[in-house]
Amino acid sequence: MFRNALEPWHVLVVVLVMVALFGSKKLPDTARALGKSLRILKSETKALKEDGTPDPAPSAVDSTR
Repeated sequence: MFRNALEPWHVLVVVLVMVALFGSKKLPDTARALGKSLRILKSETKALKEDGTPDPAPSAVDSTR
């Protein structure tokens, strides 16, 4: 079904659509922001793995009342 799902012309179409939607001036800034976000996410997940104990999720109801 998806044997030839990603052909080179598919990538070309996606790039052209991205340029048409966002403009060529905004794409470098968007890529830079995405890269920075991914680096932060990677460092935070690495810190969680090194810590060994995940932070408990805050409860919606305060049980001290």
